[in-house]
Amino acid sequence: MAIFEKAIHDPRMSSADRLERLESELAAQGADKLRLELVRRARLFKRSWVDMAEGLSHVKRRELYSEWGYSDFHDYCQTELLLTRATVTKLTGSYAVVQEHAPQVLARDGVAQPMPRLDAVEYFAKALRSVEDDDSPYLAPEEGAMEELRQAVFDEAAPVAVLKKNFNPIVFPRPEGAEEVDAMEKARSAARRLEGLLRKIDSLDETRRQALVGSLVALREELDERIPNAKAALGEQRRAS
Repeated sequence: MAIFEKAIHDPRMSSADRLERLESELAAQGADKLRLELVRRARLFKRSWVDMAEGLSHVKRRELYSEWGYSDFHDYCQTELLLTRATVTKLTGSYAVVQEHAPQVLARDGVAQPMPRLDAVEYFAKALRSVEDDDSPYLAPEEGAMEELRQAVFDEAAPVAVLKKNFNPIVFPRPEGAEEVDAMEKARSAARRLEGLLRKIDSLDETRRQALVGSLVALREELDERIPNAKAALGEQRRAS
């Protein structure tokens, strides 16, 4: 850990510079080749996230972090590679999706054959979950839509903005009534916020303020009753489709 303390804890350096310094010092110490490689990949992973994710998945699966003085995989990632738990989960989860649904991607050089974008792979994974999860507020996508999405993500390396524009209406079609549920939830939140603001305005006529607050409370209570029933109806509609 002394190497880490010396190379990383310098607030004047950027993350990239700190990782580059750590890479040099690990190399000088004759560190494990994979450990050294992962520090290098941490520096470059925005350009080559698949390489980073592949290395992390290997370390996690083989529990190699314990050989490097760490008791926990995420502690190793946070401490040595400066990667948050959320980022690591996103990387390893997306890598698993590529392995299962487009393993041919892993043989690409990333130049002549571009790698799929990380956010696009995550979008594809979300679409898979919506198909498999019975509690999802979405309907099942049209036949063939998932294959078209797979090609757009893995073969065309389409950006997620394009995917959302082209596939949201197909892969994530909302059941009838879903927009009304969204509106009711937003109205309930707005009523709660307005109620709190009104209680802070002492200059308002007290009778008028109490009447307004009473109306907002009544609205919230009515929506509290309506929203669960509306959501249950959406679930029934989805299961019946």
